[in-house]
Amino acid sequence: MEKILDIAEAIGHEKGLQPDKVMEALKVAFVQTAKRVIDPNFAFEAVVDEDTKNLRLIQTITVVADDDERLQDEETAPAYISISEAREYDDQVELGDQLQIDHDLEEHGRTAASALHREIEYHIQRLVEDEIYNKYKSKVGTLVSGRVTRVDSKNNTYIEVDEIRAVLPMKSRIKGEVFEVGDHIKAVVRRVNMDKENGMQIELSRTSPKFLEALLTLEVPEIAEGSVIIEKSARIPGERAKIALLSTHPQVDAVGATVGVKGVRINAVSEELIGENIDCIEYTNIPELFVSRTMSPAIISHVEIVKNEEGENEKAIITLPADQKSKAIGKSGINIRLASMLTGMQIELVENDAVTNEEGEIEEKKESVDALEALFS
Repeated sequence: MEKILDIAEAIGHEKGLQPDKVMEALKVAFVQTAKRVIDPNFAFEAVVDEDTKNLRLIQTITVVADDDERLQDEETAPAYISISEAREYDDQVELGDQLQIDHDLEEHGRTAASALHREIEYHIQRLVEDEIYNKYKSKVGTLVSGRVTRVDSKNNTYIEVDEIRAVLPMKSRIKGEVFEVGDHIKAVVRRVNMDKENGMQIELSRTSPKFLEALLTLEVPEIAEGSVIIEKSARIPGERAKIALLSTHPQVDAVGATVGVKGVRINAVSEELIGENIDCIEYTNIPELFVSRTMSPAIISHVEIVKNEEGENEKAIITLPADQKSKAIGKSGINIRLASMLTGMQIELVENDAVTNEEGEIEEKKESVDALEALFS
């Protein structure tokens, strides 16, 4: 095989692969073909001559004594040669030497050519799939966009993303979303699988908290450049989300930068999420304060953190005025669920006798002195 290095380079350029990886795949193809058309028990090796750019197919065989029992065993015999026969190739060989015998696949005619073609196609295709697999495996949790090519009977949406087709399952779509062929949509890579039966499968998601984070990174320059960090996020897709933000720069307001002037940035993200309400919270590593902030818009009186046996925060007991309980729970329990998801703790609400005034301040509930005096007069 002449100019094998040029062939590897051409295939690499056409398929977007590294020539050295293509070369290794070609070597494997040659060895497998040799085993198929010459002898499956032979130990073959494909070697490239860098100067001539030719490929040599070599059978490595061990020199043994003429009466060695391994020469009589059908399974092991192909790997050994008697010293008498070996000296017909090289009269200087000794027992235990490794003799290398050249083979030329072209001598085996069309059968070898056809088998080699199939092997090369197979190994190059596997190499292409491996490259794509590694590329998208590293993209798990990142944003991609593509065009809808098909929507099946189960409402799974198939999307063309660059050189591959990915699937957005029905369960990973935001409630109420409807896609048609030709629509351009954004999603995050949720999972990348590779198996023998189905090949490579790339699953996308629009319900993952990572999708919200990716959209915010796209919309908010401060997040993209790192002056604002998304510490935690939680979503109930299509309804509401909470996101904890931390500023790494003293002159950058994490919440203000994310919301944008008149809410323009957060509204753009909310629109992509089919009107999902997004609460932006300033992150703190003080658990009591963080829990209190996650319960917004409810006004909290007190937070007590209960730790488990391992010393980890397990439960937050929140004391609050009775008139704030409905706000803390939220419609269908959505606010307390998101707060629990964001903090990673169970949340228990305890009412006290306090009330909130018109300014949103908590006041202790107490009887009027005048009313008491009137009662006993």
